Amino acid sequence: MEVQESVNVVAIRGVCSSPADVRVLPSEQVLAQLQVTTQVDGKGVSVPVAVLDPASWVETLDAGEVIVVGHVKRRFYRASGTTASRVEIAAEYVAKGRDRRRAQTARRRVEALLEALES
Repeated sequence: MEVQESVNVVAIRGVCSSPADVRVLPSEQVLAQLQVTTQVDGKGVSVPVAVLDPASWVETLDAGEVIVVGHVKRRFYRASGTTASRVEIAAEYVAKGRDRRRAQTARRRVEALLEALES
């Protein structure tokens, strides 16, 4: 039996619903955490997004439409003496939703990642 390559691809377009939470990690990487609200069946769904070493405009983002391409990741951390977890999108690409050129770049990235499904 041939083993197929796995694929973990997420693409969302929504509204950044709160200011970016930016912090510097012990590794000295910058992490911006966003909450992006999308609509599913007419209901708002908030999706956590983590962006490592983001562009400066992402760090100052507090509202507006964004496009995010990345993968789903479950992150484990310690909280109150116990291990907790969080499922989030690990962003590989973030663009302003109204920027057509960057939206096309996001689409090309998703298409390239999905090509693995056809092979």
